[in-house]
Amino acid sequence: MTDFATLLQLLVKHNIDFIIIGGAAATTHGSARLTEDLDVVYGRTPENIARLAACLVPYKPYLRGAPPGLPFQLDTATIQRGLNFTLTTELGALDLFGEIPEGGRYEDMLPHTITITVFGATCRCLGLKRLIEVKRAAGRPRDLEVVAELEALLEEREGRNPHES
Repeated sequence: MTDFATLLQLLVKHNIDFIIIGGAAATTHGSARLTEDLDVVYGRTPENIARLAACLVPYKPYLRGAPPGLPFQLDTATIQRGLNFTLTTELGALDLFGEIPEGGRYEDMLPHTITITVFGATCRCLGLKRLIEVKRAAGRPRDLEVVAELEALLEEREGRNPHES
């Protein structure tokens, strides 16, 4: 089980530039669907990558789904050479994205974020409209299923009745 509170507090405490996306962002916006991992887009500056590696190493990050014993070390060099990582840690599942389809990089997504406080951590979350676009672009059945729910939430917030013409 993923300890969302501790993961978010850890990222904030270490001044990581990140944006919550995926299922956790959908939940933040009111989705009733549960998610098992924390998905974030992280800034790719050398300083941010170094802070990210340093804060995660104590929690034994490992590639989720990889066979045991595979030589893998999440450090600054690994993150710099890679882009997206699906990890398991002692705190649970964490997906790190340097870039996502239709969303782009951290810098591209910043204008489409909101600031939230969750579990005592103040951080950025992808805004509802952009989240819908990103989920639709991902095209996976589970993403498309949540799009309808997110669109209903957006209509409700904007005061529109989806049954009116």
